[in-house]
Amino acid sequence: MSDWPDDQGGGRGYGRGSGDSQPDGARVMRHVQRGPASRPAGPPPGGVPQQPAYDDGYGEGYGDGRPYGDARDDVFEPRAPRQGSYGQNPDSAYDSGYNTGQVYGQGGGNGGGPASATRAPRPAPNWRKRLKWGAITLVTVLVVVSVATYFWADSKLKREVDLSKVIERPDGGAGTNYLIVGSDSREGMTAEDKKKLHTGSAEGKRTDSMMILHVADDGGNTMISLPRDSNVTIPSFKGAESGKLYPGTGRQTKLNAAYAEDGPELLVRTVEFNTGLKIDHYAEIGFGGFAKIVDAVGGVEMDIPKAFKDKWSGADFEAGKQTLNGQEALAFVRTRHAFSSDLDRTKNQQKFLAALAHQAATPGTVMNPFKLYPTMGAGLDTLVVDKDMGLFDVASMFWAMKGVTGGDGKSMNMPISGSAGGNLVWDKPKVKKLVEELNNDDAVTVAGN
Repeated sequence: MSDWPDDQGGGRGYGRGSGDSQPDGARVMRHVQRGPASRPAGPPPGGVPQQPAYDDGYGEGYGDGRPYGDARDDVFEPRAPRQGSYGQNPDSAYDSGYNTGQVYGQGGGNGGGPASATRAPRPAPNWRKRLKWGAITLVTVLVVVSVATYFWADSKLKREVDLSKVIERPDGGAGTNYLIVGSDSREGMTAEDKKKLHTGSAEGKRTDSMMILHVADDGGNTMISLPRDSNVTIPSFKGAESGKLYPGTGRQTKLNAAYAEDGPELLVRTVEFNTGLKIDHYAEIGFGGFAKIVDAVGGVEMDIPKAFKDKWSGADFEAGKQTLNGQEALAFVRTRHAFSSDLDRTKNQQKFLAALAHQAATPGTVMNPFKLYPTMGAGLDTLVVDKDMGLFDVASMFWAMKGVTGGDGKSMNMPISGSAGGNLVWDKPKVKKLVEELNNDDAVTVAGN
């Protein structure tokens, strides 16, 4: 006999038994009739056949999705597949859409239905953001190019002149003084170049033109041409190479002889001794570099008032406006035999430098890398400067030259009082006043020849 109470479960014992000594009678199970439409004719095409649901007899309906306790009489019964389910299994919550042609990620939100939502429209472009990043990119490129150009140009400067070797120097004043020299150096020129440019083949190098450029701290800039035939006194000096001290003897000679005797250092020493003006920087360019600069900028237009020829320089010019190439420009600035005085040549040099500076600084040259870099390269390849001169000093010198030759400042020859033995003698009182005005950054009132 069972000890289980017989009033549990509505007269039934727990686990379908009772406390009665007699066995329970047969019970009638509810029969669920399903229509023919609910039974699929077979497995879906391309899908996985539906597995039969398992019923353990307790009416729990595992696997058929019915509520717990919903018993059926048909234990094994396949189900109708759902459209679009992975493997056509309706009980799978994951739907890849492989069998329905759906794009990955566009399945229905119910885990198996066909995609019904349309693609969202593309958002409008954010022009403010694009412009911002475009500007940042442009600035970055400009900075990189500028830095690279700076180091490229700086590496080309030939810092060969040591002004620390110059002795007994005068006190400096306001502003910066550059001694700019055009030499007849033939360095790097082939025999064909020398013949074409009428330079000859003389050994060594001499000064073909000289000028002082004063860049004022506050006031107008001044450019003073120094005739190569100027009569000067060679002072005591220390040899640039030997280091030997050569005492002054009062010897007088042409200014360009100082350069030929002991190079740039003695030339600076001679200019300072005869003027009383301290030279802060030295810059020199040779024949070849000068001609290449002119060709790089596409030639320089000149208005020549009077025709002239010079077999020594190769000059042969008609009167009127004309564009000079490098070869013609070099002949123009070197010609002296066609004129009565070296002062006429220095005036032509100033006139040409004005035109060259204007051409080199035009937007067509500065903004065009195919002109700018060849122009810079041509000048820097043969530019010799002092050891303390940097690129910013070179730029300051160039812009000051451009300003002076363009009318923003004063351009003049050194004041001349007469001649001695064929050499031009400076007017010493005027030179003294000129130097005083330059040292004080005052407007120059002294007139040159």
